[in-house]
Amino acid sequence: MRVSSLGGIVVVADRIWGDLRVRFALVGAALAAYAALLWALRASSYQAEPLLDTYLLMAGSLIAFTFAANALVRFRGMHDRMSLILAFGFVIAGLIEAGASMAFYRGMLVTPSVNDQISIGWLAGRTLLGIVLLAALLVERRIPVSRDPGKETAGVVLVVGASAYLTSIFYFLVPRAPKIHVGAFLPRPWDLLPAVIFLAATVGFWRRLRQTTTALDHALFAGAALNVLCHLTISQSERALDAPYMLSHVLMVMSYVVVLGGTLLDNAQLFDQVSRMAASDSLTGLANHRRLFEALENEIQRSRRTNRSFSVLLFDLDDLKKINDRFGHLTGSRAIKRLGIVLRSNSRSIDTPARYGGDEFALVLPETGPREAEQTALRICERLLQDGEEPVISVSVGQAVYPQDGTSIEQLLAAADSALYRMKRRGTGKLRLHQIAACL
Repeated sequence: MRVSSLGGIVVVADRIWGDLRVRFALVGAALAAYAALLWALRASSYQAEPLLDTYLLMAGSLIAFTFAANALVRFRGMHDRMSLILAFGFVIAGLIEAGASMAFYRGMLVTPSVNDQISIGWLAGRTLLGIVLLAALLVERRIPVSRDPGKETAGVVLVVGASAYLTSIFYFLVPRAPKIHVGAFLPRPWDLLPAVIFLAATVGFWRRLRQTTTALDHALFAGAALNVLCHLTISQSERALDAPYMLSHVLMVMSYVVVLGGTLLDNAQLFDQVSRMAASDSLTGLANHRRLFEALENEIQRSRRTNRSFSVLLFDLDDLKKINDRFGHLTGSRAIKRLGIVLRSNSRSIDTPARYGGDEFALVLPETGPREAEQTALRICERLLQDGEEPVISVSVGQAVYPQDGTSIEQLLAAADSALYRMKRRGTGKLRLHQIAACL
């Protein structure tokens, strides 16, 4: 037994080591390819036009502002502090980068000679964005949900504003603008500072993906990683507008695009979820009262165009009060859910099962006459009686057909309701199928 156990441990350890070797090999190959790309870019004689770089950075700023607007929408719906912090952080970073790009463009027009100094505005804006990402991670971990959105908006503005102020003070207190060291191994070593900050943010968002898998979280991880590559790339730039310089700006704009895309996907999913919740019953998941009336109105309009009938079935759970009194309200709620499950599983994709009231349900059957509706009601009642759960439950059913029983929503529901209570007055107990058919 010990030998077999040790053998199993050895096999597992060998597999783990094999997986690690594969991962190390992939990472090493990726780093080697990236180093080769940087070497090729640094050796390139490419020189971009200043206007092209200005357009690129202005586009990045607009994308940052668009992300901020969507993040604020998310905050209003979810009250998560991360979205609020990121929104204001991206706004300030976008403003700084837009201002720096315009100043650089004007400077190149006045003195088109090659500038050997690194833009302080660039370093300040990029460092601020990295700090904001780390702050968002820290706040989300400690206090993820906002308790008072109105007051905390002002607080976040102060925090982000203070971070921007302190970051700017740090860089503008430098005696002179950092220079580009042409021919050095790292011509722009100052860009390693924001690279380290973004690397810490990348690790933080990667660890966050273990608990959550939303599109925004994946996008923030990818965006932080792209910013690490952005600053590692620009650290190899020996002059403004050379190949590493332009690629780094492209990577920066790509990071904004990725983050914006993740936010849009996340917001679309949230809006879809809210729409479903607004049109569905929370207990059964079926359509609610409002969605039922919309479906009935749509079917009336369609039937007027096609001259075809449709049917409405009303179901009322028998003796729900007795179930609640004898077994408790949890069992009563479970009985309501059981009826909802049977309705959903025995409806066509074009049908609309809905919870009409407390223990009343409706089923809209498009392109269905009285005989087909009767068969549907029989099938649902039979499945409910045979669902295998205790206590056994039964329903009373009423049917109405358009246009024979009415030409408006009120007339159809009133006719189905009258048929339903005719069945209840008969005193069904546990319904038999021939009694259902007789009532229908």
